[in-house]
Amino acid sequence: MKRIILALGLAFTLAAPAFALSQAECETKAVSKDGKPIYGAAKEASIKKCMSEAAPDSGCAAKALSKDGKPLYGAAKDSFMKKCEADAKK
Repeated sequence: MKRIILALGLAFTLAAPAFALSQAECETKAVSKDGKPIYGAAKEASIKKCMSEAAPDSGCAAKALSKDGKPLYGAAKDSFMKKCEADAKK
């Protein structure tokens, strides 16, 4: 029992730096097509998109499933994500 608790504690301890690492990685990927850094709202949008792609199991992406439980793709997924994110902002 002690080993299980220790393993869970270690897993949660390692999860926080992994999130920070992906945040930093997304900030370094926030560049324009010609390789120059982007700023302002464009940078924030780029980081937000990168973070959502880095953690697809969180939020709306985890719920993007068809009636039979298979992942949605293409236009169906895009439509679902827009609706889900709009509902989440309310």
